[in-house]
Amino acid sequence: MKAATVRELKIELENSSQQELVALCLRLSKFKKENKELLTYLLYEASDENSYILEVQKEISKEFSLINTKTYYYIKKSVRKILRISKKYIRYSGKKETEVEILIHFCAELQNIQPSITNNRVLLGIYDRQINSIRKIIATLHEDLQYDYTNLLDSLED
Repeated sequence: MKAATVRELKIELENSSQQELVALCLRLSKFKKENKELLTYLLYEASDENSYILEVQKEISKEFSLINTKTYYYIKKSVRKILRISKKYIRYSGKKETEVEILIHFCAELQNIQPSITNNRVLLGIYDRQINSIRKIIATLHEDLQYDYTNLLDSLED
């Protein structure tokens, strides 16, 4: 079965009634956990982005506190998992400011992990890639936000 294009779906959804749209959304939410999480964000959390960011940051901090730090192997696996979760929450929001704040928090947590990430090339690579990603995103923001986030990022790197 070939999937319809976004344009075709949009046209079909515009022609649907409200009850049909509600039924489609509910049916979508039954199939994947991510669909349900996205609907939850859109319905309940999108109106208060700051509290959403705080919740995501708390979850990231909690996940970092649960990392098995016996070997770098377990640290790398856990860090990749946390980054994957972070990127998922960033995708839900779609806002650049949210992305910057979540990634800065991720990098701060990664930097504070013991044993230090400077002793492992892979973890240092993950950290550097996220810092570069943050810099690229900051360059697209408003000048005032650029200044604030650049200062925050510079204090993180010191």
